Amino acid sequence: MNEHLGHIVSGSLIEGLTMRVSAHTALEQLKTGKFVSIHGDNHRFFCLITNVSLEVTHPDILLFPPTDEEPLLKDLLRTKDIYATATLRPMLTLSADGIPAPVKTVPPHFAPVKEATAKDIAQIFGDEKDVSKRYFKIGNPLDMDASVCLDLEKLTERSNGIFGKTGTGKTFLTRLVLAGLIHNDKAVNVIFDMHSEYGLQARKEGNQESFVKGLKTLFPEKVAIFSLDPASTRRRGGMPDVELTLSYSSIAVEDIVSLDTELNLNPTAYEAAYLIAAKYKQNWLEVFLAQGDTLKEFAQEIGAHPESIAALYRKLKAIDRLPFITPSVASQRDVITQMMEYIDKGISIVIEFGNFTSTFCYLLIANIITRRLHALYIKKTEQFLGSQRTADEPKKLMITIEEAHKFLNVQAARQTIFGIIAREMRKYYVSLLVVDQRPSGIDPEILSQIGTKIVAQLNDEKDIQATLTGVNNAAQLRTVLAGLETKKQVILLGHAIAMPVVIQTREYDEKFYLAMMHTMAAKPVKQLIEDIF
Repeated sequence: MNEHLGHIVSGSLIEGLTMRVSAHTALEQLKTGKFVSIHGDNHRFFCLITNVSLEVTHPDILLFPPTDEEPLLKDLLRTKDIYATATLRPMLTLSADGIPAPVKTVPPHFAPVKEATAKDIAQIFGDEKDVSKRYFKIGNPLDMDASVCLDLEKLTERSNGIFGKTGTGKTFLTRLVLAGLIHNDKAVNVIFDMHSEYGLQARKEGNQESFVKGLKTLFPEKVAIFSLDPASTRRRGGMPDVELTLSYSSIAVEDIVSLDTELNLNPTAYEAAYLIAAKYKQNWLEVFLAQGDTLKEFAQEIGAHPESIAALYRKLKAIDRLPFITPSVASQRDVITQMMEYIDKGISIVIEFGNFTSTFCYLLIANIITRRLHALYIKKTEQFLGSQRTADEPKKLMITIEEAHKFLNVQAARQTIFGIIAREMRKYYVSLLVVDQRPSGIDPEILSQIGTKIVAQLNDEKDIQATLTGVNNAAQLRTVLAGLETKKQVILLGHAIAMPVVIQTREYDEKFYLAMMHTMAAKPVKQLIEDIF
């Protein structure tokens, strides 16, 4: 039976409700972020605790507080004159017929407040055992043995974000969410894995002597590794499914423009790049980088300023030193075509960068591949709209990027493919999963389009404010967000969650691996267990 915590004494729909805490309730168990329910006459109201206060009936009581030698006086005062209140923020109502709805009214005076039950949680957030496979457990409410689930169908309808300061476990959270999507077959994922943490084994959060399984290890038939550094992948005990190489012809001027911060070029240099591309089309970069000592003549040939051409050449020469960028060869098989073949089969892709972890390299590769995949998805969507055949419908694609503020800052978001995808609301079956420790660096317009936010601890006031952009009851949630613990506590907000809630995150351990087992390729049980452990 759910425990009685207190009763409602005042409040409003805008400011929140005030609960007088029962004298029998252990006050120190009432934490900000705790999930409670108010039992009204016709509705149940599900709320988060956003503040706890100490109160007295008369200020003179505080002038002569009881000492430790006066326990009887303490107990006497507790029954009437000293008490505590908690501020509750109603997030959802449940009518008598069990239908969840937004909060549009308030409960009456003295309505009892109780702890929510596991049954309440399942009714609101869904059950992972549901045959639709749309729900995935991501954690438990604070101090409760119950499952909070993400609605994966809704998660894939929009772009989403995972935010938190360095050291709060963003990689762990991202791996958990991706595992849910792959396990339940709700989206194909392309993951730009900057530090090689998602495909094979990786260090366990907070324990440098332990390792956790990567997505390729958990789902060998559902995940492929495309590696820019195959030697690095092999050293870590894996074999890349595809050694990723790109040709000069795959790089468009738009991919260079999106590297504005890294290249630090002036606008005339970009204008020169467009002039080169206008004349040499797809071969523009290969022709340009082959000029060497003839840059002045080349500038005159295309009608560009020689100094702009020289500056552009110096900066782009860095691309010439990347071993996975190769000259265009007619017989060369396009790696993007190979990616689409995997995606069409429902196989997710982890792009490992190995030792090529510079921001320049990460931004360049992510831009090139995402732009090409997006263009192919537009064609596939148009074909589906034309034929209206179920077989032609594209599979949902979610693209995961780290250091998201470098792709989606105010300047870059207006000219990169990532800004376009974030604004499209999955119009062409493509969405983003952005991972970042500095959400304040992301364009506010993009942040307002993020459907679901999984937020770990943030200390910077600008980051907290940015994370709550477009969220109802932001002022009350700010207190909850500021009170999160450093690790394994997050607040869930947005489209894929029925109401904002603070959770203790699910463990990514042997128990979790076993839960994922039935999605692996058919093998003897003994072999499966050996693979996992």
